[in-house]
Amino acid sequence: MVIQTTKQCACRWVLQHQHKLKQVARSCHLKVKEALGVDDIRDYDSEYSFKYTDLSTTLAEPSQLRMKPDVADLKFGHIFTDHMLKIFYHKALGGWQKPEIIPFENISLHPAAKVLHYAIELFEGMKAYRGVDGRIRVFRPDLNMQRMNLSAKGSGLPTFDGMELIKTINKLLTIDQEWVPHSEASSLYIRPTLIGIDGTLGVSQSESALLYTILCPVGAYFSGGNESVSLLADPSYTRAWPGGCGDRKMGSNYGPTIRVQKQATSQGKQQVLWLYGDDHQLTEVGTMNIFAFYVAENGKKVLATPPLNGLILPGVTRHSILQLAQEWNEFEVVERILTMQDVIKMQKENRLLELFGSGTACIVSPIHSVDYMGTEIPIPTMEHAKPVFRRILDRLTAIQYGHVEHPWAHIIDQE
Repeated sequence: MVIQTTKQCACRWVLQHQHKLKQVARSCHLKVKEALGVDDIRDYDSEYSFKYTDLSTTLAEPSQLRMKPDVADLKFGHIFTDHMLKIFYHKALGGWQKPEIIPFENISLHPAAKVLHYAIELFEGMKAYRGVDGRIRVFRPDLNMQRMNLSAKGSGLPTFDGMELIKTINKLLTIDQEWVPHSEASSLYIRPTLIGIDGTLGVSQSESALLYTILCPVGAYFSGGNESVSLLADPSYTRAWPGGCGDRKMGSNYGPTIRVQKQATSQGKQQVLWLYGDDHQLTEVGTMNIFAFYVAENGKKVLATPPLNGLILPGVTRHSILQLAQEWNEFEVVERILTMQDVIKMQKENRLLELFGSGTACIVSPIHSVDYMGTEIPIPTMEHAKPVFRRILDRLTAIQYGHVEHPWAHIIDQE
């Protein structure tokens, strides 16, 4: 009886002092980093991450299951699967709580939640593909986790062990695996999101957060599939600037672009080409990275994209395209500043071969014209028999849908 009472007292003491114990552990961690002479010994800096082994699952009742749409009717981001992943973070409770998969539901938030007032929010975009062998693959999720943690650090939200989130998302995919379309014209979009939910007004770091993941089957991002798009390039609008957060996947980067996109649409253009600076540098196209394929003045062919200088989102597809092109070693691959004067000069000299955007949602999107300062600049992207954008697109989709085995495609073990 005495032993049992002693154990109960010990447990009570640990619960009452768990936050201080974690602070001591954090202090020891910092001392280890200092001794090793490194800035960090992992890609996240919260005291503790959530763990996949703590995951609990509640399956939807038969009455909660949704009707799966026909693949031909899929629109991007309109229909969602039966389940979702939720993981809370509360600093007062020691940090990350246990992850849980539950039936898809609405989220309840305090009216003063920081996400609603100060855009304390970030997200990622990934895709799961059903391969020709019937197996489900996710494209390079490790890169998304690295970028998500960088976004979290930049917005004062808690970071986490990316591999643990990948494992929990894989479980979610296994549960909703029948939502992964049986078609190479579609896929299952994965949207991990992290929001500040502190119910307090004031521009400050949120001490409570919610990390959740939802899934939606999608078809082509643009209504015309992978047909070429036209752009509006208006230098009076700026998407990102040095020292800002344009290189992070945060909602505050996208909301302000809607009015400009509306203007482009009213002029018959599909997307906005975002420019920066007095020299009108090309930065991004819509929500995509941009590439130019051209013949340099020395006669050599070059594939170029703007450098990651703080204005550009480090896209997973962008990174993959650069790696593929470097492996081919058939033309020069560079990261360099491109201006509208460069585009105009190369187009007039018939040296500009292709412009195309890249991103998770569209993969690769060719560009056929740019409206700049009231002048329509035609781009011959679609006029070549074997364009580079098509070769890149075919290679990436071959990897994603399992036509070729490749380490970039992470296979999900279906139970």
